[in-house]
Amino acid sequence: MKPNTVRVLGVTVLTAVGLAAVAQPTVKPQIQAAPSYIPIGVATSGNASTAWFHNPSSGMVLACQSAAGTGATLSGIQCVTARLP
Repeated sequence: MKPNTVRVLGVTVLTAVGLAAVAQPTVKPQIQAAPSYIPIGVATSGNASTAWFHNPSSGMVLACQSAAGTGATLSGIQCVTARLP
């Protein structure tokens, strides 16, 4: 091989290795998946059930109510949020 060909081949290989190193995705830390809402209570009355949750960091309260449909079906879930004073 000619010295010029070896030099071009070397530069090409180094460029390819450099681009491959830059193109690799960076290592990301694991996501903190701690639940932000903690359960505070449940209640049932007739065919409806209500559950309350609290987010201490934001002071938000979440209340969800579900109603039973015919048979063993669920007719729907409705949730409402509010901020505690």
